[in-house]
Amino acid sequence: MTLLEIASPDVDIDLIYATPANITGRAIYRRAVCLLHPDAAAALDRAARLALGQGCRLRVYDAFRPVEAQWSLWRAFPDPEFIADPRQGSTHARGVAVDLTLADAGGTPLDMGTPFDDLTPLSHHGSTAVPPAAQANRSRLLGIMTAAGWRHYASEWWHYQLPDAGRYPLLWDGAAGGRIM
Repeated sequence: MTLLEIASPDVDIDLIYATPANITGRAIYRRAVCLLHPDAAAALDRAARLALGQGCRLRVYDAFRPVEAQWSLWRAFPDPEFIADPRQGSTHARGVAVDLTLADAGGTPLDMGTPFDDLTPLSHHGSTAVPPAAQANRSRLLGIMTAAGWRHYASEWWHYQLPDAGRYPLLWDGAAGGRIM
């Protein structure tokens, strides 16, 4: 299966799992390579154009996540509300999910009320416990992503996936030519 590298001037790439600043406390990815299935890459491009039309940019925190990486996250935080059980498969491991936020035109992320991977109820899309401005920013991201063909995950304001994600096969790092792990 072909995965496309996301390297658009309209999308900022900040792959958190290629750094130790994630829930495991260590870099999971050996290299910061942002890949998606071609269908997801096209949907991300649509979302980026919609964001630009509103004076914003997309900042991608994660995209294709090999099954091997999913196991690392599961071992660190085995809570199926926030981390997909790798035995059942993750939409990231299918190359059809992104974790992202909106940033202003200068690239500064907008306030979403919690950081990426804050694995608490405050990260739920519908949380009213975050400031109103953060709620508005989450709604703006939701509108952009939905209009571009993505489906949200209710427990994480940052996670979006293609609606028919289950039809795509699970992929290991070998599908990426060993470029990530």
